[in-house]
Amino acid sequence: MSIAPLILLVVVFYFLLIRPQRKRQQEAIQMQNSLTPGTRVMTTTGLFGTVVAVDNEDVVLEIAPNIETRWVKAAIGRIVTPGDPVADEPIADEPADGDTSAEHNDDQDSRKKS
Repeated sequence: MSIAPLILLVVVFYFLLIRPQRKRQQEAIQMQNSLTPGTRVMTTTGLFGTVVAVDNEDVVLEIAPNIETRWVKAAIGRIVTPGDPVADEPIADEPADGDTSAEHNDDQDSRKKS
């Protein structure tokens, strides 16, 4: 009877942790093997590019016009579809990086006068 909880714990870990991770890993490998030239992708580091060429385990990405870099397939995080939101666009409620509040500008003015 004392071994039953241990077996139950192993089964629970398998179904909650190991099995879903294997499924995600298989899907990632399948996605990486399906890359073709012209596909827009995002790397695991967040760099966007277009696949130019696919070698054995390497992918050549064009990250800007006439700028190509070589990546291993495992570094490709996902395929970007045209309907995906762009990460560079600020959300309407958040100020853009260049925007500063009036309070911040007033503080700077008072420091200059002192």
